[in-house]
Amino acid sequence: MTTRQPSRPRERVAYINGKIVPESQALVSFRDRGFLYGDAVFDTTRTFGHRIFKLDEHLDRFFKSLRYVQIDPGLSQREFRDITMQVTEANLKLIGPDDDFWISQRVSRGYRTPEGDIAVYDGPTVIVECQPLSLRARARLFRDGIDVMVPATRRTPPEAVSPRAKTHNYMNLVLGDLEAHARDPEAWAVLLDTRGFLTEGTGSNIFTVKGGRVFTPRGQYVLGGISRETVVELARKLDIPLEEADLDLYDAATADEAFLTSTSLCVCGVRSINGAPVGSGAVPGAVTKALTDAYIELVDFDFVAQHLKRLES
Repeated sequence: MTTRQPSRPRERVAYINGKIVPESQALVSFRDRGFLYGDAVFDTTRTFGHRIFKLDEHLDRFFKSLRYVQIDPGLSQREFRDITMQVTEANLKLIGPDDDFWISQRVSRGYRTPEGDIAVYDGPTVIVECQPLSLRARARLFRDGIDVMVPATRRTPPEAVSPRAKTHNYMNLVLGDLEAHARDPEAWAVLLDTRGFLTEGTGSNIFTVKGGRVFTPRGQYVLGGISRETVVELARKLDIPLEEADLDLYDAATADEAFLTSTSLCVCGVRSINGAPVGSGAVPGAVTKALTDAYIELVDFDFVAQHLKRLES
């Protein structure tokens, strides 16, 4: 006999399969295909001052990933939007005015019925959840810059599985992170593709700057980050030349500047790549700073100051 566990005080809530429940009650079967095989997709955005950023663009990408892996979530994009807003609003009262959330939608193919068993649940597993941004842990990156390591592990090529789909199967990137962290526990890994060109890291896209021009890896070989797309749009508005290109370690070594984009960091300068300073080693560089300032103006929120404040507390 089991007893229902009471919800924890000030516990966040999550949506799972038709219900909004305390996180401790949002349980997934160990026979779920998302757990067994990584057979699931997700997307994640963030809030700025408790306002969700580009939710529709993230949901567009989410539904493209679902279509690619042939999972029907059983909900429309509009329904996901409404659920996301409900879950976020319910959780915002649990964080401070200068804190923000990651917000994720997740769908797996669902319960895997063992041969001969009666199915307990035979539809997709659908989750919408949020968690606080790691502002304190990442604050120093805006002060010192990011140290990038390029591991020997190569990014899964598009001929195998398209990196443009945001799936739960991150083992390729996890192995790259483990290799990079063995050399520097605080480094951010950026993987090469099987041709020897830079691609991306776990949740981050890389850009280099040379002679005032901005370069980033070709879209076929990376997940098209919404922050990446935002920087591309901002560069156009600022008349900063930007192009997608095959970038190798020579390009990284000779760059004047480099920066990463990600959902949480938005734009953050890279201090070194494989232990060698990028350009003068000062971060952020002039172009990175211009794009960061434009990003702050776009979202009407100073995410750099939001992080740096954690250094003082």
